[in-house]
Amino acid sequence: MSDMHLGVCYYPEHWPESLWADDAQRMVAAGLTRVRIGEFAWSRIEPEDAQFDWGWLDRAIAVLHSAGLRIILGTPTATPPKWLVDQMPDMLAVGQDGRVRGYGSRRHYCFSHAGYHAQAVRITRALAERYGHHLGVVAWQTDNEYGCHDTVESYSPAARSAFQRWCSQRYASIAALNSAWGNVFWSMEYRSFAEIELPNLTVTEANPAHWLAFRRFSSDQVIAFNRAQVDVLRAHSPGRDITHNAMGFFTAYDHHALGADLDVLGWDSYPLGFLETFRFSEADKQRFAHQGHPDIAAFHHDLYRGCTRGGRWSVLEQQPGPVNWARHNPAPLPGMVRLWTLEAFAHGAEMVSYFRWRQFPKAQEQMHAGLLRPDNQPAPALAEVTAVALELAALASSGDTPKQAAIIFAYEADWMTDIQPHGPGSGASRSALWAAFACYSALRRLGLNVDIVPPGHDLAGYALVVVPCLPIVSDALAAELAACPGQIVIGPRTGSRDTDFGIPTGLPPGPLRDLLGLTVILSESWPDRLSIEGVAEGMPWQAGGWYDHVEGVAVPDLVATDGRVASWQHGRVTYCAAWPAGSYIETIIARAASAAGLPSQPLPYSVRQRRLGNLLLHFDYDTASVTISPQ
Repeated sequence: MSDMHLGVCYYPEHWPESLWADDAQRMVAAGLTRVRIGEFAWSRIEPEDAQFDWGWLDRAIAVLHSAGLRIILGTPTATPPKWLVDQMPDMLAVGQDGRVRGYGSRRHYCFSHAGYHAQAVRITRALAERYGHHLGVVAWQTDNEYGCHDTVESYSPAARSAFQRWCSQRYASIAALNSAWGNVFWSMEYRSFAEIELPNLTVTEANPAHWLAFRRFSSDQVIAFNRAQVDVLRAHSPGRDITHNAMGFFTAYDHHALGADLDVLGWDSYPLGFLETFRFSEADKQRFAHQGHPDIAAFHHDLYRGCTRGGRWSVLEQQPGPVNWARHNPAPLPGMVRLWTLEAFAHGAEMVSYFRWRQFPKAQEQMHAGLLRPDNQPAPALAEVTAVALELAALASSGDTPKQAAIIFAYEADWMTDIQPHGPGSGASRSALWAAFACYSALRRLGLNVDIVPPGHDLAGYALVVVPCLPIVSDALAAELAACPGQIVIGPRTGSRDTDFGIPTGLPPGPLRDLLGLTVILSESWPDRLSIEGVAEGMPWQAGGWYDHVEGVAVPDLVATDGRVASWQHGRVTYCAAWPAGSYIETIIARAASAAGLPSQPLPYSVRQRRLGNLLLHFDYDTASVTISPQ
């Protein structure tokens, strides 16, 4: 592995300057080598328009650097100051409900506002010109958590105008757009691009093609906003990594497109907050309240490793204690900060950085724990961090980490299942992202290494490839899957739509019909009270959610007790006719892994493992213990 670093998020502007040197020395004593600063400091850097106060930041960087720390400097564009908002109040985003999202917290801007875009470039350039060649600055972070608080999409006048231009560039003629979207339905045809509205505030649901176009546009606006900063940083600070901190279970923009412009993609790991916030069972929330579900962190490690060209990634914010923002905020079990840290490095992280150094006693995050308490005394996690810093050498490995299973995931797939869940309220459970998570969890419970990759990724070397839910399948991907010699599992609605949300000519699964040996002739969506069930290899399974009726040469695989077919087999390919979740997808994936010859063995519910070169690491989430052994 490359060098492994521990870091911390630090806000010198929050604390008396008299504390800075002692803070830096204590960081180094704890084994930290990286410190992230500056991402929310615009009002202190530029308290008035064009009036910069660099002195405090110069001194903070000097103090941290002289202590031996290396700095990740953030661009402060997630928190535009009040004077800027007052200058251009229309820079504020507008919510889906048509209301302006005002000043007083963070992320109060619209990605489509040209004036704010220019201001973001200007402040980035000012920082890069001043610190771009500083020996202590080794990396840059653009902005902070793009899209947090549902801010990717804006319904402002600026967004409407930009969306019209985007549509014009994509479709070239209004006739082509009307045809692609099927606007003849309900007389939704436009006469010019200037007539196109945003898809919110319609009487009933808007055209799904309209929504998909708007989701693509909104993602592109994030990528363009980020790229403008990246271009400035590359010009004025060459040779330094550029990163951004993505979030957990968040798909509102295309992270593969973002990662293509970065050197390292970071993410913010809050396993306890995510367990409380997202769709886990009450049993899991009870059992893992102080640990987080065993697949939360690892899923995102493997997802974000697949989002950059070189597979470089890091944890830019690691939860060290209770957070402030979940529905409930328990503390980690003793040992969990160590486990999360070692697990991240086992999955290839270059750095794990803890949020934050010292708990701030004021404002919105005053209940968010750090490595120090507000009274400057150590919080419980500091001892674990100090100890794990001495353990990193044990992860030094030789040999290649084996390729075993791959999951193909695309962000627009999750947009499409969100837009058209096919049933009132069913969007709460029918999500391409959560289908991927269910498949990932099934693979991990077999003890397998998993890569999560985008369409177009080289599939050579994988014994098992899983496509949980991918409505749009290109001819190129279909050909690549056909050429893949391993076992393949295909989930429902894969290949069910063309690029503009239309049902493909010849019916689903579109270009996969020959590979799967079937055609989907009817698709149902079921409430939770409807399901089918059966037994395979002595183990019961149950399926539901969506159910596809097919015809073709594929043969039944899993057959329910009432005779209905839950999955179909055609050579080395299995098609899931129901929603991939629970015992159903676990059964299908276990059978496919066995057919692939993978060394799979069901693990206890709380245990996961990771092969890293010549090492095998076991992580027990019940006991917060880690075992490292040669393999």
